[in-house]
Amino acid sequence: MFSIEKLMQFPIWFVPFLFALCFHEFAHGWVAKMRGDRTAEMMGRLTMNPLVHMDFVGTLMMPFLAFMTGIPIFFGWAKPVPVNSRNLKNPRADMFWIALAGPASNILLACVGSLLMFLSLRFLASKSYLMSLLEFFKTFILINLFLAVFNLLPIHPLDGGKVLARFLPARANYWLESNEQVLSIVLLMVIMGGGTRLLVYPVSWIYETLIFWARMS
Repeated sequence: MFSIEKLMQFPIWFVPFLFALCFHEFAHGWVAKMRGDRTAEMMGRLTMNPLVHMDFVGTLMMPFLAFMTGIPIFFGWAKPVPVNSRNLKNPRADMFWIALAGPASNILLACVGSLLMFLSLRFLASKSYLMSLLEFFKTFILINLFLAVFNLLPIHPLDGGKVLARFLPARANYWLESNEQVLSIVLLMVIMGGGTRLLVYPVSWIYETLIFWARMS
């Protein structure tokens, strides 16, 4: 349900979400550069500036609706970082690592959030702002895990589809790439239909594990 109180809480979730999303796209571009393709860098996408990564629907509308309507998942996407496979030394293998870099970066951030939570519990136990800090880290961890798991779904145009492509025959990959727009529509329908609620289970398991580690102080 929409409310002023909930609207005021939205930035608490949106700011770490935006950071996580930008870091995700930066990771794609950085690994692409390491593999020989500087397209993202030349187009100004190898940056943490959110303005160059934002997609109106994926970065603003979907997260806002998900938060305000109480959907138990908080996800979104940005404009894809451009990659020119002709600049890669081994396109099939390199595209696998470039695609995997995005979700891996969010898992890394979730682990960093868990570490910071551990350090806060250990060294800031007497501080009055500790509880607020812990809540922020929990939010940061949760958002990054949702982004990682969502993007690892094995369907185009998500990163998981490109990761899967490494293990599929060339003909199957060609079909998937040729029908990417149709698959995008199918994915959007699944999202709007609540199909991604299943992501809650793996995300919750990883989240609880990280929180458990963080509390071992």
